[in-house]
Amino acid sequence: MTALANGDPRASLAGRTVVITGGGRGIGAATAIALAEAGARVAVAARNEAQVVEVATQMREDGLEGFAFRCDVTDPRQVRDLALSAREAMGHVDILINNASTATSNRLGRITVAEWQHIFDVNTTGTFLCTQAMFDDMVKRGWGRVVNVSSLAGLRGDRYIAAYVAAEHAVVGFTKAVAAEAEDTGVTVNAVCPGYVDTPLTDETIARIMHLTGKSWQDSLRSVLDQAGQSRLIRAAEVAETIVDLCADERGTRNGEVVVLDGAQAQ
Repeated sequence: MTALANGDPRASLAGRTVVITGGGRGIGAATAIALAEAGARVAVAARNEAQVVEVATQMREDGLEGFAFRCDVTDPRQVRDLALSAREAMGHVDILINNASTATSNRLGRITVAEWQHIFDVNTTGTFLCTQAMFDDMVKRGWGRVVNVSSLAGLRGDRYIAAYVAAEHAVVGFTKAVAAEAEDTGVTVNAVCPGYVDTPLTDETIARIMHLTGKSWQDSLRSVLDQAGQSRLIRAAEVAETIVDLCADERGTRNGEVVVLDGAQAQ
């Protein structure tokens, strides 16, 4: 691990403790590695235990400090257990990254109540449960960072993803409400809203479009990007860098922000 220069804002993250949900792949795994490389102690959590164990093992092999926990963020008991286990392993939790997410695509008339509820359970209620489990302890200690990974879908609407759009709008609203509650406490709450990212979740979206339309992978990808107004897929590392910047805001001047990543910047 390369030491960070004293003038690098990320140096303030050295020794900070982090919990990342959905940490076994994609944005979560990239963020875990980026924060660990900045000197943080990082616990990755997800339903897929094998994935988070692999991420944590890789961090430790690279000389970083990583922990792995299995957690279904839709289950209040498992979320409470995650908070307790993270505190036992690291002493307390300074930073929470709510990244666990799922998505489906369907015409409005074909969306089932079960499909609608599942997306809200994972994306919105999961964010609520994890934040509730760790927020008060941050406030008591006078320092904390919560970053909710939402989506451009949380700021606008697109065809065939009504349930996902509604759930992500709720995440953005929740972020702003808790940020107001956190004001002057030393805790900040912000959201990152990327467009389509080069992750397994996007791969699953493209595969569904291929199945529904019979289009090729490239044509399905192009239709996704065109609908979102993107020229390319965003890299997970770009999202991770933005999250690290929000966490490294040592003075807590950024609170209630919604940071948009639309793939417009150069790679």
